[in-house]
Amino acid sequence: MLKRTSIFLLGCILSAGLIVGQDREFRVRALKTDEPLIIDGALNEQIWEKAPAVSGYIQFEPNRGDPSSVKTEARILYDDTHLYVGFVCYDPDPDKIVLGTSQRDGLLMGTDSVTVTLDTYHDKRTGYYFRTNIRGVQHDGRVSDNGRVADVNWDGIWKSAGTRTEYGWSAEMAIPFTTIKFNRGKDQIWGFQTSRYFPRNLEKSFWFGPVADYRKMSEMGILTGLDLDMAEKKLQIIPHVLTRLQEEEKTVFEAGLDARYDFRPSLSGHLTVNPDFATVEADQEQINLTRFELNLHEKRNFFLEGNDIYQQRIQLFYSRRIADIYGGVKVYGKAGGNEISALTTQTDESDLEGDSANFTVFRLKRDVMTSSTVGILAANKLINGKNWGTLGLDTALYFTRTFRVTGQLAMSYGDENKNDLAFFIRPSYDSSTFHIHIRYTYLGIYFGDNANRVGFIPDDDRHEFDSDISKTFWLKKGFLDRIAYFSNYNAYWGVDKILRSWDVLQSLTFDFQNKFSLFVHHNQEYKLYEKDFRNHRTKAEIGYNTREWQSAAVGYELGKNFNFNFSLISGRVQQKITESLSLEYNLTKLALDPDPENESTWIHVLRLHQFFTKDLYVKLFFQTNSAIDKQNIQVIFVYRFQPPFGLVQLAYQKGTAEFGERGKQGHTLFLKFAYVF
Repeated sequence: MLKRTSIFLLGCILSAGLIVGQDREFRVRALKTDEPLIIDGALNEQIWEKAPAVSGYIQFEPNRGDPSSVKTEARILYDDTHLYVGFVCYDPDPDKIVLGTSQRDGLLMGTDSVTVTLDTYHDKRTGYYFRTNIRGVQHDGRVSDNGRVADVNWDGIWKSAGTRTEYGWSAEMAIPFTTIKFNRGKDQIWGFQTSRYFPRNLEKSFWFGPVADYRKMSEMGILTGLDLDMAEKKLQIIPHVLTRLQEEEKTVFEAGLDARYDFRPSLSGHLTVNPDFATVEADQEQINLTRFELNLHEKRNFFLEGNDIYQQRIQLFYSRRIADIYGGVKVYGKAGGNEISALTTQTDESDLEGDSANFTVFRLKRDVMTSSTVGILAANKLINGKNWGTLGLDTALYFTRTFRVTGQLAMSYGDENKNDLAFFIRPSYDSSTFHIHIRYTYLGIYFGDNANRVGFIPDDDRHEFDSDISKTFWLKKGFLDRIAYFSNYNAYWGVDKILRSWDVLQSLTFDFQNKFSLFVHHNQEYKLYEKDFRNHRTKAEIGYNTREWQSAAVGYELGKNFNFNFSLISGRVQQKITESLSLEYNLTKLALDPDPENESTWIHVLRLHQFFTKDLYVKLFFQTNSAIDKQNIQVIFVYRFQPPFGLVQLAYQKGTAEFGERGKQGHTLFLKFAYVF
C-alpha cells in the first residue's frame, strides 16, 4: 500500500498543468544615466525628472482594489553599476509619520516605508526585496517558491537614504548589480513591484494590482530596457581578525576570511575559513510546553546566503545541526530554469560526537509551468567513516493564481534502513483575505532517527491529517478596523494505526480603531505517550498600537499540560526612548502545579539599540532564565566603514551558552576587524 501511495505521489509531483492568465501587465522602461547621483534621500538631480515614473498605487488592504488613500510615485534609473529607485511619498499629516527603529532589518510593517521587489530572472518564482523609510534604514531579503518562502536574514550591500519634505517624505535606493543575481544581456526584462505601507490606515498599496497575494512573485509588473552587459566585480574577499580575552583563559588571536567569486552574474562561489561565530547573538530563551525539540533560526552569515532554497515542510537539511566549522565551500546560482545550491563544511571537534564531521548538501530546483517548481535535495553527514543523511523530491505547483498543490517524497539512511520513507501532499487556496488547506503526511518509524543527523524532524512514526482555515474581515467602521479568524485541526496515528494525537485550535484577533487590539486563543489536544493526556490552553492578550513599531502587549494563559496545571504571563514592549535609542523588552512567567523538577521560571529578555548613525551603533542583549539560573549579557559596539561587512566590532559577553543551558562563560572581550576587498 505504501509503495502504491508513493508512486501516486511521485506522479502528482511530476505532473504539469497550466495556470490561468493574470491581470494585464504593468510595464515601465528604465532610463540609463551617466550622471552621478548622490544618495541623500532628496531627488534633486535633474535626471530624476526624466526618469520613468510609476504611480496610481492600488490597495491590497484594507480595501483591495481601491486607489491608495495617499499618493506615491517611484522613479527608476540605472547605470553600469547600480539600479536606482527614488520615491516621492505624499502625506496629509507629516508629523504623524512613523519612524520605527534604526536597526538594520528592523523595518517591519508597522513603520512608514517603501519597498522594491525585483524578479531578476523574470521566472515568477524567485527574487529580492529592498525596503527603506524616511531615515534610510535598510531591510532586505530573498524570496523563493513564488513567495512561499522568504529569507529575511539575507543581507545585501546597497545604499539608501530618506528625508522629510514639505509634502511628506522621499527616499532613494542604489542597488549594486554585484549584490543580486541576474542574466547578462541587452534589453533584459525583470519582474518589478513597488509598494508603500501607511500604518495609520493599516494600508498596504502596490503599483501592480490588485494582487491576490502580495508575496507572490508571479503578481508583479515588468521592468524593461536594462542593458546588462557591463563588467562586474568578480572577486570579493573579506578577511577578519579577532582577539578574545576571557576571564581565567588564555588570550586567543584568530583570523579567517570569507570570499566570493562570481563566475557570472547568475552564479557565484563562496569560501569561508575559520568564520567568526563567536559574536553572533545568543538564542533567545523561550517556553516549550511540548515534548518536541524547538526549531531555532540560523544566524551565522555563511549559512544565510541562499538559505531559502533549503526551506521545506519535511525539513531534510537543518543548518543548526552543524556546529562550529573550520571552513566551508558553497556554490549558488541559477541558469536556464535551474536553481542550484551546493555546500560542504568541516566541523571542529565541538560536534556532539567529539570528532570532526563533514556535512555535504546538494539542492536543485527546476522551473516547470508558470511559477511552479520541482526540486531534489540530498544532505549527508560523514563522521568516523559512517554516513547518515536524507534524499528527497519536492514540488510547488500553481494551477491558478489562488490554487496551489505542494508535495514532497523523501527517504533517510543511516542506522535503520527500513521504514525510512516520508511524504506529504497539500492542496491550498489563498486569496487576499482567505486561506484554506488540507494536508496528509506520512513519516516512517525510523525516518527521523536517521534524518535528524542533518535535518529537523521533531517526530516520526505517523499518519497525519491537518487542515487550516483563516479569514480576515475588514470593517473600517464603528470601533473596529478588522477581525481575523484562525482555525486548525490536526490528528495523527502511528504506523500501527493507534491514535497518538489530535489537536483543535481556534483564535480570534480584533483590531480596534483606538489602536488597541485583543487576541483570544483556545486549543484542546489529546496526546498518547506513556499514557493518555488531555491538554488544554486558553490565552487572552491585549495590545496597544500593535500596528506600529512602538507597541506594548500583555497576555495571560492558563491550562493543563501533561497532568500539570500551568499559568503563563507574557508581556512585551517596543519603545523609542529618543530618536536614536530604542528598547525592546519581553517577559515570560511560567508557574507549574505541581512542579517536582522546579521548572517554573521567569524569563526576561532586554534589547537596547543606540544608533549614532546607520553604521555607528551600540547593541545590548540581556536575558535571564530563573529555572536554570541563566544570566546572559552581550554588548556590541559596531562601526561599519564598508557596510554591512567591512567593520570594527568591540563586544563584551558573559554567560553565553547554548539554548536551554545555563552557561559558565566568564567576562569576555572580543575585538574584531573586517575589511572588504
